Amino acid sequence: MATHFNLSHPNRRQLLAGLASMAAAGASASAWAQGPARYPAKPVTLVVPYAAGGGTDIVGRLVAQRLTELWGQSMVVENRSGANGVIGSSSVARAAPDGHTLMLVVGSHAINPLLMKSLPYDTDKAFTPITNIASSPSVLVVQAGGPYKTLPELLAAARKEELGCGYSEGLTRLTGELIRQAGNLKLTGVPYKGGAPIMVDIIGGHLPMGVTSVLTALPHVRSGALRVVGVAGERRMALFPEAMTFKEAGLEGVESLSWYGLFGPAGVPAPIVAQLNQELKKITADPALQKQMHDQGADIMLTPPAEFRSFLASETKKWAQVAQRGGIKAE
Repeated sequence: MATHFNLSHPNRRQLLAGLASMAAAGASASAWAQGPARYPAKPVTLVVPYAAGGGTDIVGRLVAQRLTELWGQSMVVENRSGANGVIGSSSVARAAPDGHTLMLVVGSHAINPLLMKSLPYDTDKAFTPITNIASSPSVLVVQAGGPYKTLPELLAAARKEELGCGYSEGLTRLTGELIRQAGNLKLTGVPYKGGAPIMVDIIGGHLPMGVTSVLTALPHVRSGALRVVGVAGERRMALFPEAMTFKEAGLEGVESLSWYGLFGPAGVPAPIVAQLNQELKKITADPALQKQMHDQGADIMLTPPAEFRSFLASETKKWAQVAQRGGIKAE
């Protein structure tokens, strides 16, 4: 079958630019075929598209410190927050795919297309999934001195009367909706611009409960201000031994992982992806780093690229079904 070309006539500048681009691409492919250059060749920027001090920022800085030590080359964390991670993610989507600009995001990265009508990039095509670094189950928190001491008590109350449940982004919003559906509860989602304000309002008695990450809740639990009553995972957590899983309380299928995934722009060469996976495996084998992560409520869970892609697809499918059942549409 013949191939038909568009025989327009480029001017000299367009022709030279096109030839230069083809030559650069060919040189890059040839260089990688012969063997990759030393990576990293310069400081690596790790974009965390959320505010400093949050869970993703904590995990990112722990990893960046260890990779800097391993490489003898800096990995610099940059917080570019806004629009539920979209602003920082956009900058990474536009970056050169040479492995020197990466980003660390949470589960909402895969959920944003379900809840946001217009994104400045195609989530499936604009990024190279490298690995999932760590994860922890989402948790349901209440005021420590409030009326609800256990998950069954809270669920019983939410079946009798309308109760507000705070959320701060896509994953916590849909986790709250999943809890509502599974328990046939009278829950009303209350949106916040961050996890910290939710904690403040629960502590102050202005909000009955909220869904959040372990890393966000942990300081307030340790201070005695908050209580974790529900864990959206397969088993209880050593950090909160008295907090039941939702399955123990009779709610099937309520599982929600706060995962921390590493991505690059689309087109990061496979050898760099493989090298990053190998080096992350090396640094995360250190018991000291494992303890640091565990103390923050996150367990290391490295996932090979192909497996990570499958996980992302399954997460998107799962949460799309939750949103559809709840009548939640992109806005």
